[in-house]
Amino acid sequence: MARCEPVLDAGPIYRRADETGAASLPEVHASVAVPSGGTWLRRFLAFLGPGYMVSVGYMDPGNWATDIAGGSQFGYTLLAVILLSNLMAILLQGLAARLGIATGRDLAQTCRESYPRPVGLVLWFLCELAIIACDLAEVIGTAIALNLLFGIPLVAGAIITALDAILVLFLMQKGFRALEAFVMALLAVIFLCFIVQIALAAPPLAAIAGGFVPSTEIVTDPAMLYIAIGIVGATVMPHNLYLHSSIVQTRDYPRTEAGRRDALRWAVADSTIALMLALFVNAAILITAAAVFHDAGRTDVREIEQAYALLSPMLGVGIASTLLALALLASGINSTVTATLAGQIVMEGFLRLRLPNWLRRLITRGIAIVPVVVVTWLYGERGTAELLVLSQVVLSMQLPFAVIPLVHFVSQKRRMGSFVIPFWQKALAFAVSGLIVVLNVKLLADTALGLG
Repeated sequence: MARCEPVLDAGPIYRRADETGAASLPEVHASVAVPSGGTWLRRFLAFLGPGYMVSVGYMDPGNWATDIAGGSQFGYTLLAVILLSNLMAILLQGLAARLGIATGRDLAQTCRESYPRPVGLVLWFLCELAIIACDLAEVIGTAIALNLLFGIPLVAGAIITALDAILVLFLMQKGFRALEAFVMALLAVIFLCFIVQIALAAPPLAAIAGGFVPSTEIVTDPAMLYIAIGIVGATVMPHNLYLHSSIVQTRDYPRTEAGRRDALRWAVADSTIALMLALFVNAAILITAAAVFHDAGRTDVREIEQAYALLSPMLGVGIASTLLALALLASGINSTVTATLAGQIVMEGFLRLRLPNWLRRLITRGIAIVPVVVVTWLYGERGTAELLVLSQVVLSMQLPFAVIPLVHFVSQKRRMGSFVIPFWQKALAFAVSGLIVVLNVKLLADTALGLG
């Protein structure tokens, strides 16, 4: 008999499962137990995890290229962009969690059910492009880390990343909590590596504080704007909105008005804390590049390999470069897990098409590997670095097509019921969407005119 959830007068309209399709990520839906009583800490720990899964996308290898280039070229100026991007991410991820918890549908499912099929197919295609762009960053970052740590050629390293499908399959079989624990362990490695890096670089605190103050130069300088939009694209990831709206539903909270409201409170706290960790990591990468390279006059450092080669000699500490490469490898492996889940959510949500996880992962990873191998073969490391930054700009270009539908849905009273966002939050969310669109249009105009 199909499960029927209650219709609440003050809440969203809950429909029968056979009327709305399968649950999002059905194999892990409501699979994580939540205590009905006990201390607030026990309940918080039960909800701890999805926010850290989402935060992976905010410190993936794509961030490294843009943050290193931004710190080397422009010093601490773009810290304001990192802070703004993180605040935008906290807002948008909170809205994604709200949609998933309040309606029981992820963003992809909601798009399919709400828009005409041609519109849904366009949104699906654009989201797949974003996932491929993210995959490009993961492939390049992991291949670079393997090269730096073990001397594996970039082309071979890129091909090796195809084996990540086995890792994801293994972790999924162990349960969603095991998947979250794996991700959080690697996040801890990244965090510790950059605590040491910041201590070694010893950047001036006054310059850091000044960098968090926005400057008009960020918009008026085309070169700086290009990196700034790359940072936005690398920080606020389109597919993360789909991911978060789904994985918050892995918790077995009561599907009632009170149960959903409690779940939303803990989910937002989880993602906010996790994204503050991402803010530290992104800022640490840029601050390290600014303190070590820009302040020493090396404004030409654009590539991760350059940063690796110069970091230890310029700091006078042999372990500095190794820590950078180790954190990069952890970042690349982590991004593999979350991109795989996002790809599954997007395909199943938009198309109702279920493929074996290993097959879907091999297809998307194969699409990403081909351009990396070709560019590396033809242009070497410099071409790979440029492709990495370009992939983040492409991600930023896809953002409006995920953000605008999300804001639209959580603003609908008939869909969200008592969970509809207040007017001030709606205005702020649309302002963020408008800012993203304006920045993208400015970038396209500068590129067309040859100013970028």
